[in-house]
Amino acid sequence: MVHKGGDFGARHQIGRREFMRVMTAAGATTFLPAGSPRHAVAQSRGTTMVIAAPATPQSLDHEYDVSLGTIDAVGALYDNLLEYEKIPDPLVPAARREDTSVHTDKPYNLALRGKLAEKWEISSDGRMARFHLRPGVKSNWGNELTAEDVKWTWDRKLGLTGLGPFQTSVLNIKKPEQIKVEGKYIVSFAVPQPSPLLLKQMVNLSNPVYDQAKCKQMATKDDPWARKFLDNETAGFGSYTVAQLVRGQQAVFKARPDYYRGKPYMDTVIMKEVPTSASRVSLLQRGDVDIAQFLQPLEYITVSKSPSVAIDAVAASFAIWIELNAKIKPFDNVKVRQAMNYAIPRDEILKTVFQGYADKQTGCIPSIYPNFTNKYWTYDTNRDKAKALLREAGLEQGFKSSLSYNAGDPVQELISILYQTSLRNIGVEITLNKVPAATFYDRVTKRSEPMIFYLDSPWVPDPGYSNQLYFHSASYVNYSNYVNKEVDRLIEAGLRTTDPKERQVTYDTVQRIVMGEAPWGFIVYPKYVLARRSDLKGFTYYTSNNLRFQDFSREA
Repeated sequence: MVHKGGDFGARHQIGRREFMRVMTAAGATTFLPAGSPRHAVAQSRGTTMVIAAPATPQSLDHEYDVSLGTIDAVGALYDNLLEYEKIPDPLVPAARREDTSVHTDKPYNLALRGKLAEKWEISSDGRMARFHLRPGVKSNWGNELTAEDVKWTWDRKLGLTGLGPFQTSVLNIKKPEQIKVEGKYIVSFAVPQPSPLLLKQMVNLSNPVYDQAKCKQMATKDDPWARKFLDNETAGFGSYTVAQLVRGQQAVFKARPDYYRGKPYMDTVIMKEVPTSASRVSLLQRGDVDIAQFLQPLEYITVSKSPSVAIDAVAASFAIWIELNAKIKPFDNVKVRQAMNYAIPRDEILKTVFQGYADKQTGCIPSIYPNFTNKYWTYDTNRDKAKALLREAGLEQGFKSSLSYNAGDPVQELISILYQTSLRNIGVEITLNKVPAATFYDRVTKRSEPMIFYLDSPWVPDPGYSNQLYFHSASYVNYSNYVNKEVDRLIEAGLRTTDPKERQVTYDTVQRIVMGEAPWGFIVYPKYVLARRSDLKGFTYYTSNNLRFQDFSREA
């Protein structure tokens, strides 16, 4: 299953210009045919890590691209001001994960540590955050990190029309004057109301810091924010640089020996585009790659039988659901939406489609996020209850509708068939529309389908961020056209307080209302699954659902 989201599931279309830089001799790593004289050497790659990916990065500018290859690249090429502390995964001993819990015994109730910022503080009224940057940190172009870089980064968000406007809006940042340079290494953010996201947004993968000196050098009158340059190159303070990018073939990343945290173990990372999951499975089984990304559930079972392959499946921020369009009859009726939920055969889907690599979706925010509750879950499969609700809605004879799914995701097709069969038992006939992957997300964003699948994850582990993203009536990602003014009010109120108890009460109420009104057909929480060579260590799960090359090492 391939995730195309990360806050905005609709993929922004980026030009597919080819770009290649000549690599040094040390970086001239190539794929070798099995059985060749050098193949045995390649199997002992040491400090080279090879990834079989569904696609190479479409762009290196995350403002306009959230595809899989791009977010993996961003996590290696750029750094944020802060990061969460890491803890062992409670169920997967070989993995670690971010500690995103509420910690009332820690500053600002968060388990944070500095990255580009070495210390930080929030004003007593919660309306200003100040960050003190690490002196001496250099970009891949040799320019020192300063407060001007942070300000330029956020000014760019305000000046462009990509993901930036959403990232600024959740902080209520509307003008450049709200970000101030207070010294060479000191920058502050001011917001009109207290914001619980002031620090969390500085961890968000969507908000890395750019080298403004290099970007300004490459900017033009027609391109003041260096979009053309950043589409193909990197100007950041991360642990890797891009050595080669041939879209549709492969991307090569080289570790920076001058990285302020020390050079990563993996000197070279090769991301090879392998569109079909079956081919990625074969490469992993033969030992030609170290990681095979985003396989099908049955394929994980297949590769797990190999003694040289390990599978790490961790609870994630992913969810897959069906948008029930509240502006299209009969889904404008809450009883119909509830009936559609009671008819979903979740246990069968979990068993036959996901093969244990998912959990039942029992809430409207990720189950791993603070303030999640499943106490308002009532939708275990009950076709008699579904029929009763349709009678109450005046649809005792049922109705006809359609369900659209992504042709590029076999999981959605399997779920659709099971759901279609289940709905016939309550008198509902649905036509299944197989939408080409290239146009599927355009169909989602147009909000013209009565029912359509969606797979996404809200990257910031916060109930306010998650609920605003999907259920605020003004949100771009409210693809179900759900409108409840009380929900809007509560979401906004929860984003204006930093009090943990007050936020818990507020978002408990939001979850109660949303679950009761069922704007989604709640299906499952897919796990993040890493299929890797067993000698590869260091996997850490991030709520942005991407790999960080710098985490990995190889067992001796």
